[in-house]
Amino acid sequence: MMRIIKKTNIDFIGKRYYYFVISAVLILIGSISIAVKGINLGLDFTGGTLLQIKFEKAVKITELRKIMKKVELEPMIHEYEGNSFAFKVKGEQENVNEIANKIISALTSNLHNKFIEEKRDFVGPVVGRELTKKAIFAIILSLFGIILYIAFRFANPVWGTAGVLALAHDVFITIGALSITGREIDLVIIAALLTIAGYSINDTIVIFDRMRENLKKFPKMRLGQLINLSINENLSRTIITSVTVFIAALCLFIFGGTVINSFAFAILIGNISGTYSTIAIASPMVYQWSKRR
Repeated sequence: MMRIIKKTNIDFIGKRYYYFVISAVLILIGSISIAVKGINLGLDFTGGTLLQIKFEKAVKITELRKIMKKVELEPMIHEYEGNSFAFKVKGEQENVNEIANKIISALTSNLHNKFIEEKRDFVGPVVGRELTKKAIFAIILSLFGIILYIAFRFANPVWGTAGVLALAHDVFITIGALSITGREIDLVIIAALLTIAGYSINDTIVIFDRMRENLKKFPKMRLGQLINLSINENLSRTIITSVTVFIAALCLFIFGGTVINSFAFAILIGNISGTYSTIAIASPMVYQWSKRR
């Protein structure tokens, strides 16, 4: 296995209480932000105006966003074939015509490009509630499946519970960061949260696998020492994987444009939190609970 860090002997278990305090502070900050600022749900969940326009000539989506900023609108803009664009803005049903007319007026005043209105509609809250239920159901079902998988694979419910708590820790910290920065949570962000969950639990399982192997190799070794040994043996692999994902997500965040900017931001936060929780949360929790039992 490729190594960039050799023969480390860091006492992760001995510092577990520091890690628990750091996580508690981060979760508290996120909770306060969610309680005070709330979660900025996107149009997928709240409903709003949908306006589809087709231009006579080609136009850049960046130019359309600049025009929308001039009239203090921040719509989601999707580009389709044939110079057609869909503008989506959160709002109530009674404001559909007002918002749509504001967009059309801004385009007429600032863009020398003829266009026709193809569609004007309202994305209703019924659709939003249905999407919310499905998103919550998907997350709960995935967490339950992970608990069953780890409990079966390692024949120990403590390990499964620790893994899922570390996973939930990463997802919640990411949601807290989205709340603090005021970023919208839409279906793309839900996909990012599920990606973070998968990444986090995969990293944790790698450490748990090494712990299981070392339990067989060193049956008389103290649990704390064995967990430290397992984490240190996988530290190089963990850092390489984390840095690789971080660089890819950072490139998307900087150069990917507005559409995937929030997605990349969520992946960045989840990547950092996932690497941290694998080393500082999941394994120390296994030790803490096993010690009490």
